[in-house]
Amino acid sequence: MKRIFTSVKIVPDANFSSIYNQLKVALRHDRINWVPLHNMHLTLKFFGEVHDEQVEAIDEVLQQVADRHKPFEMELFSTGIFGSSYDPRVVWFGIRHSEHISALATDVLDAVVPLDFLRDRQNFRPHLTIGRVKNITDKNIFQQAIRKHSDSLIQEVKVDSFELIESKLRPQGSIYTVLASYRLEGK
Repeated sequence: MKRIFTSVKIVPDANFSSIYNQLKVALRHDRINWVPLHNMHLTLKFFGEVHDEQVEAIDEVLQQVADRHKPFEMELFSTGIFGSSYDPRVVWFGIRHSEHISALATDVLDAVVPLDFLRDRQNFRPHLTIGRVKNITDKNIFQQAIRKHSDSLIQEVKVDSFELIESKLRPQGSIYTVLASYRLEGK
């Protein structure tokens, strides 16, 4: 059994790293599990625990998906939260002009349904999780820090591939292993 997901790898540039670090400093008194910069990714589909033979079938389907999409550009833009402003759960960077990433994700989600991987209950909302909130000490400071970059360009990203990742949970954080990479060929 492997715990897997498919995602677009994000390699943070200087501006991304600067905004990310500003948030970490501003929110240093809060309990937030920050995603390490080297693990940044935009999840297209989380599969959970799957058998090895299912991984092979998923791999075949994902290659077909990649063959149908051309490379594209997207913008990481703005900061926000999931959850309420008084009970936030996730800190994220948003995606502006997300038509292409949404189309890719929809194709992935549709393509794996015949493999018995049903669509998630919620619609795909493209975002990059940067932190998981455990406890906020001062909600006003938290909200100010999030609002400071709510209208900021974080990074422009060229998307020319996506990956199938195995995630091993460890107390010190998840360890990711790339099982396969899929170039967007756009045939």
